[in-house]
Amino acid sequence: MEHPYGYIKDKKVFLKGFLNQADRVIGEVKEDEASTLKYFEDRFATIKEKVENLKKDIEENQNKGSFLMKLIHLRDSLMQYDALGDFVPLIEELNKLEIYLEEIIQKNRERNLEIKRGLILEAEDLKDNTDWKETTEEFKNLKLRWIKTGPVEKEFEEEIENAFNKAVDTFFDNRKAFFEEMAVQAEQNIKIYEDLVRQAQQAFNNPDAKKAFEISKKIQKEWKASGKVPAEKRQPLWDEFSKLNNRIFSRFKREMQSGPRLNPREVLLKMESLAEEMKKLAHQDTSPMTVSQARKLQNEWKPLSQTRPRDANLITRNFIYYSEIVFEKSFLNKLALSKNSNFRDLSESEQNKIKSSILRDLIHRDESELKTVKENAENFKSNEPDFEIMLRRKISAFRRKIDVKNFILKELSNKY
Repeated sequence: MEHPYGYIKDKKVFLKGFLNQADRVIGEVKEDEASTLKYFEDRFATIKEKVENLKKDIEENQNKGSFLMKLIHLRDSLMQYDALGDFVPLIEELNKLEIYLEEIIQKNRERNLEIKRGLILEAEDLKDNTDWKETTEEFKNLKLRWIKTGPVEKEFEEEIENAFNKAVDTFFDNRKAFFEEMAVQAEQNIKIYEDLVRQAQQAFNNPDAKKAFEISKKIQKEWKASGKVPAEKRQPLWDEFSKLNNRIFSRFKREMQSGPRLNPREVLLKMESLAEEMKKLAHQDTSPMTVSQARKLQNEWKPLSQTRPRDANLITRNFIYYSEIVFEKSFLNKLALSKNSNFRDLSESEQNKIKSSILRDLIHRDESELKTVKENAENFKSNEPDFEIMLRRKISAFRRKIDVKNFILKELSNKY
């Protein structure tokens, strides 16, 4: 049985040769000749549809060159495809599409070559940069752009790959060498810091506070001039170094402030004397002179209080109490002046009345705050010993503030 593109002979289905190919068997008659021919015609319709779909894909996609290999595989398959139909127009259509795609690919490769040469110039400009962090990011971006840029003609491929990689490798080799050198230097610097910590420990152990302080100043200057090391390695050394130097300074300061050493009895007598002088100032009217004298007494008191005898607690409380009276009087006077522009023009009796009124307001405020603190203490219980100590100190401080103000108020009430 004949067919425009084949025939049946001895129950076998033949496809007529085309494009210099000989006739070839593509199948056998299964049921009858008509249905068999129809089956192979349908297969041709299927392959023809594939060609049409490929043409459509090429038309609709921007990256047309990506379809070239698919086109070549499809065209090669047509030469061996078992179907009945006119394969020549399909092959010719695919040949035209191949030329079209190759022209596009050629243009793309020329454009890719231009882009990659531009990327090489950018890499050349960056390769000797020593801003490691920023330049590393720029090179990452360059490499990403390089990868995203399509291929170039084979004859240029090795040349431009080598040129780009050479610039990239130059930068990263330089960076590696820099950080390796830094690591070596950091290890040397760590030894310097460790030695300075040892010197600080030796100075701290020196019984001569002045000599220890002089060594401390010297090694602190050396620390500042020492090179860089990673923070995680430097910080523990710095913590130990600064702790030792702070202790050296504190000991030196104590010795400088304490002057000649007194025995406990002499310290107690000196503290009693200072407390008595502060008491006298507390009973005087406020003035810049009394405030200045009170500050002087406080400076004399400070070194004594650091080594005060056990039985000096009452003296200490009195000294603090009378000190606060002196400074509270000074504060009250400034407050009265700020609230009354003509305060200095008033009689002493009128001035005392104004200050008494201010004091009553301040006492009322302090008593309200003390009440709030006590109520909060009752509502909020804690098993932490530090919390209880802090709370007692806070309540004691409020009470002392109220006692100080009541002392001044009583004194003023007797003057009008």
